Amino acid sequence: MENDDMITVLGQDYGNFSDVLSRWAQAQPDALALRDDHVTLSWQELHDKVERIAARLVETGLGRGQSVAILGTSCAAYALVFLATVRAGGVAAPLTTSASSDQLQAMVADSGARHLFIDAAKAAELGADFAPGLDRIALEDLAGWMAAPGTAAPQFFPEKPDPFNIIYSSGTTGVPKGIVHSHGMRWRQFAPTAASYLKAGLEVRSLASTPLYSNTTMVAFLSCMLAGGTLTIMGKFDCARWLDLAQDHRATITMLVPVQYQRLMDHPGFDDYDLSTLALKYCTSAPFSAELKREVLARMPGGLIEIYSMTEGGVVCLLACHEFPDKLHTVGRPAPGSELKVVDDQDNPVPIGTPGQLIGRSQTMMSGYKNRPDKTSEAQWTDPDTGEAWMRMGDIGRLDADGFVELVGRAKDMIISGGFNIYPVDLEAELLKEPGVKEAAVIGMPSRRWGETPVGFVVLADDATIDADQQALGAVNARLGKTQRLAALYPIDEMPRSHIGKLLKTQLREGLEAQGANF
Repeated sequence: MENDDMITVLGQDYGNFSDVLSRWAQAQPDALALRDDHVTLSWQELHDKVERIAARLVETGLGRGQSVAILGTSCAAYALVFLATVRAGGVAAPLTTSASSDQLQAMVADSGARHLFIDAAKAAELGADFAPGLDRIALEDLAGWMAAPGTAAPQFFPEKPDPFNIIYSSGTTGVPKGIVHSHGMRWRQFAPTAASYLKAGLEVRSLASTPLYSNTTMVAFLSCMLAGGTLTIMGKFDCARWLDLAQDHRATITMLVPVQYQRLMDHPGFDDYDLSTLALKYCTSAPFSAELKREVLARMPGGLIEIYSMTEGGVVCLLACHEFPDKLHTVGRPAPGSELKVVDDQDNPVPIGTPGQLIGRSQTMMSGYKNRPDKTSEAQWTDPDTGEAWMRMGDIGRLDADGFVELVGRAKDMIISGGFNIYPVDLEAELLKEPGVKEAAVIGMPSRRWGETPVGFVVLADDATIDADQQALGAVNARLGKTQRLAALYPIDEMPRSHIGKLLKTQLREGLEAQGANF
């Protein structure tokens, strides 16, 4: 009966996130809610700690709509601070641990935070002079900082436009932009998902192995909390540890990025683990090859859902890989409530099957970039007929006759060689067909003759022949048209990637420039 009541609550157009957590604590106080390698909390214990942290935040000056900065490796305490910030009427601002000290200083200042929760490792790395003037609380000492047992935070009733969190973009240079999500947006994003779990009778046991500062992780974190489930948090991803946790805790839901799926597939003991409870596996954040999707479907139980969107919002595409095995080369179709346009450089619609820039909108759009109305405007496209804002997705793609979206490449990565458009993804797909090629990336490099020319990089399999890279270069160029041919192919030990597995082509380009390579 309780689940029926919660399905009704979650099915509402809008609701209070913290109120839902309180309801779950009342309905199932002894059920397991949250754990990491060191802490296990019941729903009643989670609720009590969230209230006590929220109360202390208010006592120490947190105002409505003010940010709380969180910095460190993912853990239960990190999740508690995030939830307590929202409960207190503040804005959770998780910070990227891979950023430089100067970038982090700028993010803290941009967020407007007066509280900084930081773990011991990051505090030692940054030093005592980092972020002066803020109330600085060690995540390891959270129990001693929060209000006394039984203390409840003042009531807070968020409006739809009120900010819920700020997610800082993962740019490799400059100061990352703060992407603001509202309470209304987060409710529309995760309440229906949580309700769908309850309607299906799924026992929600979610395994989160990507960082809590990443928007990717919110799929495993926030929807699980709204569904009254159990969340297991990994500090840092490790294949063997992930497999142990998934098996021992009988995980039913997880979110992994493509590089994690690849590492699991390559793990020598993978097939020895019992993962039979997995019901839903999600993937997002980076290109997910059809070959890898196919292998995951064959070797991991449960459904596989790829999500294509941006932290900023825009179109949301979903591909239920287990339902559309013939569409694995796509990222699916726009989800209900999402719209997509494919346009040329003058923003005119292009025919079905023609590559163009993707522009989208949905019910889960950001409120804007924190303190950056100029950048917010640059990221948007305004419909001249209706005045409605759409997001420029930054990708080039094409629609097929069934409405599925195939990504061709990032707009900024498109190569214009001799006046012809070359899409790196097409060349990368050809390289991956070659024996011995495990990973492939193609970038454009300056060329006196062509303006730009494609250059490739490959990671070779352990059993590849010594000259596998040059064999691949010859074979691929023989298949490609003259305008597409690779000028060079370089074997490398590992592809440079961000913390959530995005390929950093900028680093590949900078490496060649540093060598003074000429094409």
